[in-house]
Amino acid sequence: MAKIHPTALVAAGAQLADDVEIGPYSIIGEHVAIGAGTTVGAHAVITGHTRIGARNQIFHFVSLGEVPQDKKYAGEPTRLEIGDDNVIREFCTFNVGTVQGRGVTTIGNHNWIMAYVHIAHDCVVGDRTIFANNASLAGHAEIGDWVILGGFTGVHQFCKIGAHVMTGISSVVFKDIPPFVMAAGQPAAPHGLNSEGLKRRGFSADALSALKRAYKIVYREGNTVAEAQTKLGDDAASHPEVQQLLDFLARSERGIIR
Repeated sequence: MAKIHPTALVAAGAQLADDVEIGPYSIIGEHVAIGAGTTVGAHAVITGHTRIGARNQIFHFVSLGEVPQDKKYAGEPTRLEIGDDNVIREFCTFNVGTVQGRGVTTIGNHNWIMAYVHIAHDCVVGDRTIFANNASLAGHAEIGDWVILGGFTGVHQFCKIGAHVMTGISSVVFKDIPPFVMAAGQPAAPHGLNSEGLKRRGFSADALSALKRAYKIVYREGNTVAEAQTKLGDDAASHPEVQQLLDFLARSERGIIR
């Protein structure tokens, strides 16, 4: 049976796995489902149509599943879905989606999300990301796997950040950031390949060499994006990492940082 502190308020319709723990003064809404092994700290508010997976650590004073900060929202039953094994620190705010967007805000697995992070409506966050304190995503942003957002990074609505990207502190992202790139500044600009992070994750020397060539094509040779896409095709056939970069460029709608 779930361990619920006597001061917590859990709605009758909420679905809690048997070993869920709910801390003092927390409020759990009627459309919330929380999976096995998840713990919720004190003074947390989890509401809306929110599904939380297994073994998540949710700290004090968070707000999950609240209505989006979007004037068009009119009470539709949109959703927030959080995967497994995430750490969500104090004062984080994640909103449900909107019917004008995906209808759901999605957080993946094994993410480390530090204090005061905001994830707005209709965002998609992949797996094994790290969001440092006060990083914020505006609506409809997409964040790939293994991304690290430096503290106070702000991401404009509809921006996409590719896998293995790292941003510096207080970066302001107005355009898409291709995978494997380090970025910093206001507005964010490219500062080379995230080579150290890729080495730590087991990328081979051959893959790193291919990505360095790709970075040079995109950022050092004065090519347009279309020209870079054409030139990247030669390496993409034999290097899936370059194909991943090529696929990202094809999906980019806001243009990439320069």
